[in-house]
Amino acid sequence: MSVLIAPSVLAADFANLEKEVKMLNTSQADWLHIDIMDGVFVPNISFGIPVTEAIKRYAQKPLDVHLMIVQPEKYVEAFHKAGASIISVHIEACAHLHRNIQQIKSLGIKAGVAVNPHTSVAQLENIIQDIDLVCLMSVNPGFGGQKFIELTYEKVRQLKAMIKASGSQALIEIDGGVNQHNAKALIDAGADVLVAGNFVFSASNPPEVIASLKAL
Repeated sequence: MSVLIAPSVLAADFANLEKEVKMLNTSQADWLHIDIMDGVFVPNISFGIPVTEAIKRYAQKPLDVHLMIVQPEKYVEAFHKAGASIISVHIEACAHLHRNIQQIKSLGIKAGVAVNPHTSVAQLENIIQDIDLVCLMSVNPGFGGQKFIELTYEKVRQLKAMIKASGSQALIEIDGGVNQHNAKALIDAGADVLVAGNFVFSASNPPEVIASLKAL
C-alpha cells in the first residue's frame, strides 16, 4: 500500500475554503485532516461542527477528524453527522478510552487514538486491537508550523512492532512538521498516513507537493 496523504485543512486559507477543498479533491490527497481544538485540551481554538459541515459539503474525500478536545464523547455523534469518516480522540483526554472507541465504532466509522509527544506508545497495548488508526503527534498539539520532534521515528518503530505482534490492522498516522526532509524516513519506519499542513498549503503548487509525497 502506498502512503496515504491527509492535508491538514487547519493550514488552508479559511477565506477561500471552498476553493481549497476543491483543490484537494482534484489532487492525489487521500483524506482531509480536520483539526478540532477547544482552547482547553490544547492552547488554541480552531473551528468546530459548522465549519466541518461546510468542508463536507464540497469534499469528495473522507474527513479524518482529529479531536484535540476534552470530553470528546460529548461531540463524537455531532462530528459524525457533520461528515467524519474517521474520528480520533486523544488518549490523554479520555479517562475511559475503550468506551470512547466503542462509541465511535458504534456509529459505523473508523476510530483512532491520538498520542502526544510525551506519551509512550506502550499505553496503547491493551487497546491496539480495537482501533483503526493511531495518530502520533510529532509536534506538541495546538499550533501549526512547529518543528518536527525527532523521537517520533523511534515511536513509529515501537508502535509498528506492537501492531504486528498483536495482529492489529491499525494504521500509523504522523501529524506535525511533516515535510520533504522527514517523510521518506517516516514511511521507512512504518508510517502509513502523513498529515501535512503548512508544507502543502504554503507551497506555490500544493497538488504537486501532495503528488511528491505520494510518490515516496
